[in-house]
Amino acid sequence: MSQFFNKQASQNYDDKNSKLASISDCMHFLIRLTLKDLPQRARILCVGVGTGAEILSLSKEFPQWTFVGLDPSESMLEVCRERLEKAGVLQRCELIVGYIQDLPSTEQFDAVLSILVGHFVKPEERLRFYTNMVARTRKDGYFIDAEISFDLESPEFTSMLKNWEQVQSLMGATTESLASLPTQLKEILTVLPPHRVERLMIESGIKNPIRFFQAFMISAWYGIK
Repeated sequence: MSQFFNKQASQNYDDKNSKLASISDCMHFLIRLTLKDLPQRARILCVGVGTGAEILSLSKEFPQWTFVGLDPSESMLEVCRERLEKAGVLQRCELIVGYIQDLPSTEQFDAVLSILVGHFVKPEERLRFYTNMVARTRKDGYFIDAEISFDLESPEFTSMLKNWEQVQSLMGATTESLASLPTQLKEILTVLPPHRVERLMIESGIKNPIRFFQAFMISAWYGIK
């Protein structure tokens, strides 16, 4: 994933995505509701933490929670550190450059979050990706996954693609990049249909994944280990 987020992309990430604030605000609101019954001093792992949006959202609502933010991009973590420091929550956070498999398997968290990361992971590596995250989730802890997910071979994809083009246009997509969207979704990203994501979550150790959010092709699930 680090090749997608160099220094320039990391610095522009929040501005580029600000046009979709209504979507992200709703998703983070539902994540906060989902996790509200965690222990008062819960420890949260954010995989692919990016610029820290989920930490900023949760830290305001739950002032005693602590966080580990993991990301392979040093540039993204630099931006994340600046945002967390500005918000006054950096002292509750540990930021680590790396991948989920780099964390000791003995590390256990009350919740593990992977927000808009899965579609960057190759299909043949996706089960291992989920399994590594679930392995670091405490018993009865929560695993939350949000990613671009749709059946790209379905009859509905043609209509959904028009919606997705509008989303990308809001983010500054050019005519050329809009024309290449199907190729990007199928060959550059690894977008899986929702039923495959749910099956992989079950195989990784989540008994009953619940899809609690969808905005066009962005879907989010939670499950209890």
